Amino acid sequence: MSMKEIYYLGNTLKQLKLFNDQIKEKIAYQLDRVKHGLLPNDWKPMKSIGNGVNEIRIHGITEVRVIYIAKLVDGIYVLHVFEKKTQKTADKDILLAKQRYKQLISSK
Repeated sequence: MSMKEIYYLGNTLKQLKLFNDQIKEKIAYQLDRVKHGLLPNDWKPMKSIGNGVNEIRIHGITEVRVIYIAKLVDGIYVLHVFEKKTQKTADKDILLAKQRYKQLISSK
C-alpha cells in the first residue's frame, strides 16, 4: 500500500509552524497515522464542513484542531489548523474550512 502525500491548503502549514514543538509533534504523529491508513487517536467527523472531512483533536497546554480530508485518492488535504478557545468551534473556523473544502472539490 502506497502512502498518500499530505497537502496543506491556504496558510495551514504557516499556522501549524506557529505552535510549540510539543503541539507540532502531536500533530505530525496524528497526520502520520492518517498517512498509514489509521485513524487519529482522538477525532470526530465534520459533516457540517463536507463529506469525508474529519477533525483531529490535539490536547495539551492549548486545544488545537486539525481539519482534514483523507478520502480523496491523490492525497490527504489539511483544510485548517487552529487553536480552539471555547467549547464550540468558532463560525470563522468552520467557514474557512468549508471554503477550502469547496475549492478543493471543485478543482478535482
